[in-house]
Amino acid sequence: MNSPSKIRLLLVDDHLMVRLGLATFLRVYEDLQLVGEASDAENAILLCKELHPDVVIMDMVMPDMDGAEATLTIRQQYPNIQVLILTSFKDEKLIQKALHAGAIGYLLKDVTAEALAQAIRAANSGHITLSPEAAQVLVHVVNQPSVPGSDLTEKERIVLALLVDGLNNTQIAARLVVSPSTIKSHVSNILAKLRVTSRAQAVALAVRNQLVP
Repeated sequence: MNSPSKIRLLLVDDHLMVRLGLATFLRVYEDLQLVGEASDAENAILLCKELHPDVVIMDMVMPDMDGAEATLTIRQQYPNIQVLILTSFKDEKLIQKALHAGAIGYLLKDVTAEALAQAIRAANSGHITLSPEAAQVLVHVVNQPSVPGSDLTEKERIVLALLVDGLNNTQIAARLVVSPSTIKSHVSNILAKLRVTSRAQAVALAVRNQLVP
């Protein structure tokens, strides 16, 4: 009976001592195999092509290119490679940036060895692992009310701007060289997305929230 294949790991961190410490810990687990190390994001991307790791353990703050940018590039070029962020930083913007870039996990460097090993295995299986701080950021983002008008299309924003300028449907249609029925449809969509019932309310909301120049 064949033994299961090891999870191939690429370690990316600009601090040598961090890499040495993690490399030592990784050797303890028989199902994990460190196949390469990189001290910066650019080399990490090159090594992904050369070594074909299953999981990249990525630092977040590095010179030249940060972990989120590197994650985005890796995920775009090598979608089968998962990226697990391991960092000292728990800033909300950094967490959001990493997750939006496609990281499958975000852990802090005070994580226990066993928890990190479990996160690596989870990442290899396509499952997300987040530190409590990262999970809290996600909860905060989800609970934030949506900004009025954030889902307007470019054309709807143009029409809204002309509404703010005081033009009626016929005048807007002439300005945009489309039919009045098309403008009527755009206006209906604008009212629905802004959750208002009149053109006057839409204009007031647009001015108050600076939805148009």
